[in-house]
Amino acid sequence: MLSKKKVTVVALLLIPICFYVFDLGYLIKAVKIGYSKGHTTAFLSDYIHFDNDTIDVGDYQPWLISDRYNNKNESEKLIELNKSKETTSYLIIQNDSIVFEKYYLGYHKDSISNSFSMAKSFVSAMLGKAIMDGHIKSLDQPVSDYFKEFSEGKAANLTVGDLSSMSSGLNYVEEYYSPFSITAKSYFTEDIKSLILDLEVVEEPGQKYKYLSSDTQLLGMILEKATGQNLSDYLSDSFWKPMGAKIPAPWQVDSKENNMVKAFCCIASSARDFARLGKLYKQNGEWNGVQLLDSTFIANSITPKFSNAPFYAYGWWLANYKNKEIFYNRGHLGQLSIVIPEDDLIIVRLGNLISKENGEAHSKDFYTYIDEAYKIIQ
Repeated sequence: MLSKKKVTVVALLLIPICFYVFDLGYLIKAVKIGYSKGHTTAFLSDYIHFDNDTIDVGDYQPWLISDRYNNKNESEKLIELNKSKETTSYLIIQNDSIVFEKYYLGYHKDSISNSFSMAKSFVSAMLGKAIMDGHIKSLDQPVSDYFKEFSEGKAANLTVGDLSSMSSGLNYVEEYYSPFSITAKSYFTEDIKSLILDLEVVEEPGQKYKYLSSDTQLLGMILEKATGQNLSDYLSDSFWKPMGAKIPAPWQVDSKENNMVKAFCCIASSARDFARLGKLYKQNGEWNGVQLLDSTFIANSITPKFSNAPFYAYGWWLANYKNKEIFYNRGHLGQLSIVIPEDDLIIVRLGNLISKENGEAHSKDFYTYIDEAYKIIQ
C-alpha cells in the first residue's frame, strides 16, 4: 500500500492534470491570482497580475480647475458611504472644470485601477468610430461577415448592433462569483477567442436585452478584424490621444501569445481619464473642434432600444432621476462615470464595493453619489 505521504504527493500531482482534462485549467491561474488571497471575484488592482497591452497617450490636456475647487466638505452621509463601500476616488466635474475630488485608501489623482465593464462603453464608441471611418458598414452588418462560425440558423441574423445593445441571444451566462462559470473562465482563460467562437446563438438576436459580456468580447474581436488594428491601438488613436488622456492605460489581454484584449472589461486608468469619454458624449462627439465620433451614433447610443430595458442602450446605462436624463458607464464593484448633460455634470466614483441592485436597474448607491454631488456643487 502507498503511504499517506505518497498518496498526498500523487493527489497533488493529479489535481492540476484533472483541471486540464476537465477544461478547468484556467482555475490554476484564478487560484494563484485571486482565490488563494481571499478574493472571491476580480479586484481593483488585479491587472498587475495579468498580461496587458497599453493604450498609449499623446499630448496631455489637463482638466480645468474650478475656482470652487474643494471648497465644500463631504457630508457625514458621503463620508460614511465612502468608508463602508471602500471608495478609492470621488470626482465631480462641472462645466468641464474639476469642482471636487477626493481619494481614499492610498489612492491619488494619478492612481489607476480596473474599470471592469466600464470598458464596454469604450468598445461601443470604437464601433461608432469604425462605422464613421468606413471599416464597418452600419449597425446592421452581420457578424458572419467576420466570423463564419455565426453564419447558420439564428446566428446568421446576428449583427454588430445586436452585440453593442446586448441582444445577441448567445448561450453565455453572466455570473461573477462562481469559479466554475463561463464568466470566470472568460476572465482567466489564455485563449478567449476560442471560448467565444464556441458559443451558440440560442435565442433570436435583436429581439430583447440580456446583459452578456460575451457580446462585447465578440464585438471587440470584430473590431480588430475590421480595422486591422488591435483594440488598444485603435482606442488610443481614436480617443485616448485626441482626448488628451494623461496616463498610458493597461488593457488586459488573455495571454502574451494570443494578445487578445479582454474587450468586455479591464482597462485600468484614473478617475480623471475615465471622465473623458463621458465629456465626449456630452459634447455630441466633438472635442476641441474636431468631430471624433458621429453625433447621430451618440444620440442612438443613449436612447433605449428595447421596451424591456429602458435602462440600457448601446454600451451605456440610462436613468431618469429627479427629472434629469442621465447616461453612465459602470463596472463590477461600483465603478461609475455618470453624465448629467442638463447640468453639464460628470461624476466619477471608483472603489471596491457597492450596494447590489437587488432586481433594480441601478444601485441605491448610484443615486446617493448623485445626490451628494449636488450638495457639493450648490
